[in-house]
Amino acid sequence: MEPVKRLNRELRAQGTVIGLYKDTVEVNGHIAEWDFIHHDGAAAVVAVNEDGKLMMVRQYRNALDRFTLELPAGKLDEPDEPTLECAMRELEEETGYKSNNFEYLLTVNTTVAFCNEKIDIYLARDLEKSAQNLDEDEEINVELWDIDDLKQMIYEGKITDGKTVAGIMTYAVKYGK
Repeated sequence: MEPVKRLNRELRAQGTVIGLYKDTVEVNGHIAEWDFIHHDGAAAVVAVNEDGKLMMVRQYRNALDRFTLELPAGKLDEPDEPTLECAMRELEEETGYKSNNFEYLLTVNTTVAFCNEKIDIYLARDLEKSAQNLDEDEEINVELWDIDDLKQMIYEGKITDGKTVAGIMTYAVKYGK
């Protein structure tokens, strides 16, 4: 395979979470224009309580125009913020629980064809009640779920969020759930 050479990257729009670019590239001797979306990255948490239930969040997602059931997660505050710090912060902000027992599970790239978003997913245990601290534009309901019910929802296409599917299934396989 011949290398792809980026000739130019032009910012077309800057949003609150993403930057949209037009890349000009050379591929197999041909010039092409590709869309590229930059995202600073994020972290997500498979939070397991003392009864073995997973702590999930239900929130509205504008892109899908519906509520979704997801792992607690959020974007990095700064591009160089350690993802573990982000995971700890987002768990507490979104669920009102904190933990000092985190384990790295995996990294997912959400949309490799046009976006560089990377999400590190952690497992959190030994949850301690704290206080939910939502952003002004967030409305999140916290729900506890059995792993078997969540897996069934994945199989039925009721949970389609990539980070959530990857985190739940990795946890299930790694720990025989």
